[in-house]
Amino acid sequence: MENKTTMKKIISVISSLLLAGLLSVGVVAQTTHATRYDATIQTNATQKFASNQKFQNVKSSVEDGIVTLTGTVNLYQDKLDAAKTARKLKNVQGVRNLIEVAGPAVTDAQLTEQLSKKIYYDRVGWYDNAFNYFTLNVKDGVVTLGGETYNDVGRDSALAIAQRMPGVKDVVNEVKVSPTSTFDDSLRLRAMRAIYGYSSLTKYAIDPARPIRIIVDNGHISLYGAVDSTMDKQLAGMRANQLPGAFSVQNNLIVDNGSKQGL
Repeated sequence: MENKTTMKKIISVISSLLLAGLLSVGVVAQTTHATRYDATIQTNATQKFASNQKFQNVKSSVEDGIVTLTGTVNLYQDKLDAAKTARKLKNVQGVRNLIEVAGPAVTDAQLTEQLSKKIYYDRVGWYDNAFNYFTLNVKDGVVTLGGETYNDVGRDSALAIAQRMPGVKDVVNEVKVSPTSTFDDSLRLRAMRAIYGYSSLTKYAIDPARPIRIIVDNGHISLYGAVDSTMDKQLAGMRANQLPGAFSVQNNLIVDNGSKQGL
């Protein structure tokens, strides 16, 4: 009996050693496979970046199939594009993006003002315009976008504006996309008609950017943006509260004091 137990232990140890050996061989083989293409990847990367003016100051190095990018570009979008270019190269296993955004020196206050205007009027004339709300924070050139959008198109459009803005060093995406729901779609449309179609509030329909933003999330309505008076804020909230099917209404409208709080 003891001999059988001992034999089982020996077999178990041998099996473990064999498995560890096979795993080690696999790792070595994978690393060797990745390394064998390093020179070719380096050549292709150098040629790709040299052929594009915006990548003239980008440098690359390759180890085990991983491309490390350094140097400088003028726009944050260029940094993203450089990484995308590297990822498309044959046999690349990954990209480490250490590129710095040089570009022009722009103060946080200037960036905030420029981005606020561009994002506020983004997608004017599109259906989803009234149903997108953004918050904006800029610190040391790093832009953080928050808020909620009707779909990913509105979110991506706002992010693209920030990524292409001169002076932006990095972009942090904290924008939530509203869940897909035919019930919410109906509620959004009825809320927009109830608010913008009301005689005392129709003046806000003149602004193509739709200053009263209507966010609907699983039957819950939130109003954002700026209005001219406390009365208008109360009227908008009352109109939304009267809609059948609305579970709750959060009136976050502010009385405009000359500065935008949210876009």
